[in-house]
Amino acid sequence: MFPGGGQANMQQLLQQAQKMQQDLQRAQEELANTEVDGQAGGGLVQATVTGAGELRALRIDPKAVDPEDTETLADLIVAAVQAANENAQALQQQKLGPLAQGLGGGSGIPGLPF
Repeated sequence: MFPGGGQANMQQLLQQAQKMQQDLQRAQEELANTEVDGQAGGGLVQATVTGAGELRALRIDPKAVDPEDTETLADLIVAAVQAANENAQALQQQKLGPLAQGLGGGSGIPGLPF
């Protein structure tokens, strides 16, 4: 028993931690189901990833396909996927950032990208 009713406070802290864990899990599931896009070359190449960073789709405009210059197409694909992943990271910050701060700032929580 803690002096001054500390045991009740500990129970309350445990309940808050459990709720925050449930909120974090819910947010992670939502991220896994949310899709974000990135594009390159003025939209010639578009990539779709989940909020968790999983590549789901890649669309290439036929105008971007030049058999003589596959290197440029490869660069556009990489840029589109990178842009989509940057958007996914921004979404992660938006969804998980407030939860991580509630858990003590976020910088030391294993498994979180921030």
